[in-house]
Amino acid sequence: MAQQAVNVHSTSQTTDNLSRHDILDWINTCLQANLGKIEELASGAVYCQFMDMLFPGTLPFKKVKFNTKLEHEFISNFKVLQALFKKHGVDKEVPIERLVKARFQDNFEFVQWFKRFFDANYTGIEYDALAARGGEPITGSGKARPAGAHSQPAAAPAAARGDNRAPAAGPAAGRAPAGAGGACGSRIGRRRSRCQQEPLPPRRQRIRQLRPTSRQRLPMLTSSGWRLRWPNCVSRWTT
Repeated sequence: MAQQAVNVHSTSQTTDNLSRHDILDWINTCLQANLGKIEELASGAVYCQFMDMLFPGTLPFKKVKFNTKLEHEFISNFKVLQALFKKHGVDKEVPIERLVKARFQDNFEFVQWFKRFFDANYTGIEYDALAARGGEPITGSGKARPAGAHSQPAAAPAAARGDNRAPAAGPAAGRAPAGAGGACGSRIGRRRSRCQQEPLPPRRQRIRQLRPTSRQRLPMLTSSGWRLRWPNCVSRWTT
């Protein structure tokens, strides 16, 4: 029996969605691609290879068209994905007819779900995406990535995903906690943590101190000169 996936579900209360730039950075880093738009996910090829990363050896690469521009081949790729979902017990319905139209919103919603699905199922195995697809590039409108500019997804605790389920039994029980998608996603987390922890340069600290608050008087140029305004009073501006 094929290894069964851990299912995840999206809700309107989900607040940990990544931006489109973070999503594209995750995809390009993991798969050594150079996509520049969410709409370029409409081919379905990216999802097929991510499934091979999660469940090695299950993807028939010869059936996947990685650089096609034809809608009927988009549909063929998504049917391969749908078959893999069924094989591994994924209960997500793939909205093929909407995704292949290459509209931003439809593809963005699906890739947000897929990122959470990836995080819940990635085991931390090493994976060379370019070698796996026989050296075929995944071309797009993004900037070309330097050779070797990729690394593997890193594991993160389930609590970071807001996942309070008990460990799954059966084939998925030995699965390592999912990552933030790899250098794929761990780099995103490191960038955010640095922004929160590192002190601002002195000049930016000074600018922040000069920003007005609700309790500060604000300078305002009037016909009689500069004045500092309070909510209910005005006093002469002095230096």
